[in-house]
Amino acid sequence: MSENSNAKSRNSFSGSIGFVLAAAGSAVGLGNIWRFPYLAARGKGGLFLVIYLVLAVTFGFTLLTAEVAMGRKAKQSPLTAYKKLCKKSGFIGVLAALVPFIILPYYCVIGGWVIKYLVAYIIDTPAQIAADGYFTGFITQDVAPIITLVVFLAMVAFVVFRGVNNGIESFSKVLMPLLLIMVIGIAAFALTITHTDSAGVTRTGLQGLKVYLVPDLKNITPAIFFRTVVDAMGQLFFSLSVAMGIMVAYGSYVSDDAKLMKSINQIEIFDTAVAFLAGVMIIPTVYAFSGREGMDASGPSLIFVSLPKIFASMGFMGRALAVAFFAMVLFAALTSAVSVMEAVVASFIDKFGMSRTNACIVETIIGITGGIIVCLGYNKLYFEVSLPNGGVAQILDILDYISNSVLMPIVAISECILIGWILKPKFIIDEVEKTGDKFGRKYLFTAMIKYITPVLLLVILLQSLGLVKIG
Repeated sequence: MSENSNAKSRNSFSGSIGFVLAAAGSAVGLGNIWRFPYLAARGKGGLFLVIYLVLAVTFGFTLLTAEVAMGRKAKQSPLTAYKKLCKKSGFIGVLAALVPFIILPYYCVIGGWVIKYLVAYIIDTPAQIAADGYFTGFITQDVAPIITLVVFLAMVAFVVFRGVNNGIESFSKVLMPLLLIMVIGIAAFALTITHTDSAGVTRTGLQGLKVYLVPDLKNITPAIFFRTVVDAMGQLFFSLSVAMGIMVAYGSYVSDDAKLMKSINQIEIFDTAVAFLAGVMIIPTVYAFSGREGMDASGPSLIFVSLPKIFASMGFMGRALAVAFFAMVLFAALTSAVSVMEAVVASFIDKFGMSRTNACIVETIIGITGGIIVCLGYNKLYFEVSLPNGGVAQILDILDYISNSVLMPIVAISECILIGWILKPKFIIDEVEKTGDKFGRKYLFTAMIKYITPVLLLVILLQSLGLVKIG
């Protein structure tokens, strides 16, 4: 099949709403929920938020625009798009496709953990789930985590199997509005919380909101400020689903008459809003029950250990809130996992000429196999290694480090060189403006893609490799 006929027969989103919701669903994942609030609390509250917003409309905008425009121009998935645009850049596509290939197995393992907790809060008591060792006891079991992995991956594969319109787009149009409603509802409830601890100290959700929003500039040093900038930059980079082939794949499904700039702006707003609301959900709640000391938790320990203890302290309301919270987390995990799998499946289809059915079957088998190995990494295959960035890792952490901390910055830096210096920024600008859509930040885009963004990404990469210590 020729490239032109491939482009003509390629599935596409039925409209801009479908694309925006699917892309936003990809961007809104577990990182927004369990990492953004922690970094905001660590980054002097409102100071982190201000820096994050500035970076969102500069750094994040640049990478997101470049990838969506490249995808639409090439009408190919990541594995083949880069080589189509520039014959010598095929290696970028290989690395970009490798990222979701590595991520899907362990992301589905975590998605299985979310299913476990959602079901547990429906049938067990919050006190049982909050007991010390509950989370560790579950993930170290031989069979149960594998079962939840398979259930989660089956849900993801079903959506991807149904295709772009009947699967991804229809799924996103239902789940993303529900996700937003649930996030807003839980965030609003968090502000009403009042708790008196055993020492007689009363704290409220509104006080926690103040900690979140008001910049704390006491004792701030250049090192702390720079660390906050790097934290915000890293969170934004990992949050937007760039440098992992997803936005290239989704961009390839955008019709040539769609107004790209409007859609990209909406994706930015949606992702930033959900990340902000995740902070409103979690920081006031944790502050009311645990004070500032409780705000040090992040990642799985926040979701699966710290928050269950808080839910157990709330009585009947704690169970209801926990069910709503883990349902919301499940929705976020599903929308992200669907985009991760689609990037791989689309690459199989475009590179090897596979049918969508066969590509889904192959990737599902790979995902289950890799996921089982990740699950066994907490029992039969358990070991620990030290990472260059100072972390201590098991199998899941190693895969996360390779994909997120090493490959993604390398892919993004390579993209900046490709667009900034080989194809030139005008290549992207012309693609965005070909429908008459005004590229309002074209001069900013040019400066960012050529000079500023590669330097910022290099800082992220050097920090990940342990060559630069910040804060």
